[in-house]
Amino acid sequence: MTLFEPIPETPQATGWRSTGRQLWRDPMGRVGIAMASVVVVIAIVGPLVVPFDPGAVATSRAGILQPPSAAHWLGTDELGRDVFRQVLAGTSVSLEIGLAAAFFTVLIGTVVGVFAGWFAGWADAVLMRITDFFLVLPNLPLMIALGAIVGQSLPMIVLVIAVTSWPSTARIVRSQALALREREVVARARTVGLSSLAILWKLILPGVLALVIANAVLVIAGSILAEATLSFLGLGDPTRSSWGQILHDAFVSGSVGNGYWWYFLPPGIGIVVVVLSFSLIGQSLERILNPKLAAV
Repeated sequence: MTLFEPIPETPQATGWRSTGRQLWRDPMGRVGIAMASVVVVIAIVGPLVVPFDPGAVATSRAGILQPPSAAHWLGTDELGRDVFRQVLAGTSVSLEIGLAAAFFTVLIGTVVGVFAGWFAGWADAVLMRITDFFLVLPNLPLMIALGAIVGQSLPMIVLVIAVTSWPSTARIVRSQALALREREVVARARTVGLSSLAILWKLILPGVLALVIANAVLVIAGSILAEATLSFLGLGDPTRSSWGQILHDAFVSGSVGNGYWWYFLPPGIGIVVVVLSFSLIGQSLERILNPKLAAV
């Protein structure tokens, strides 16, 4: 079986445990889980075993931008700091930002999408016009403008990513909520006198949950990439060593032009690996869960 060969059709079992088993059986999902697990372990264990001290700079010019050696596995930067330790510290920072931004992105998008799909009418029109407004705005210029306005800190980066990324989630959730709204079980719930909030909580939200989770995994990948982009453009938190911030420092110091590959290549590879891993997991989840959504 090749890496991206379609999953053999099997009877759809119920429950998240079954979904997890199907995800692991899918070669795409299995590779994504393995890659993401390695990154998570590095993010947790790496800074504890090999902590990064931003104040540990070189005392002489001889220690600046040195190639990999036994003392510095990935060489040193323009201040003589160990790049390997920076990359390990940046792993946890990039994951923290990606997970936090994805959480708020999905939360905002889910709330807007569910309420727009359920209440319809003028509420749907207003919420979707707001969503369309954010959708037509170019994300990168908007993120740059917001980043320059709100300041350079990790919470502000999370806020900027969430504000610019939620509309696509809202559109996806709204479509599913509209379909669920017309189901017979919802009509029966109305007949027995359940309130709108009760129906939303007990029927609509569980119905969109699988779609939200699959979308959330993809949003994590996008959030990590967005953070790297903002940091590379100089809008990240200069006091924290994320992968994007390392790339920014490498570019500013002239490492790219001078061929100091040990400075910019490791964080770049890290971004590619983590984005690819969550993308594989998210796509695999979509392939597994979409048949269930169609049968709701």
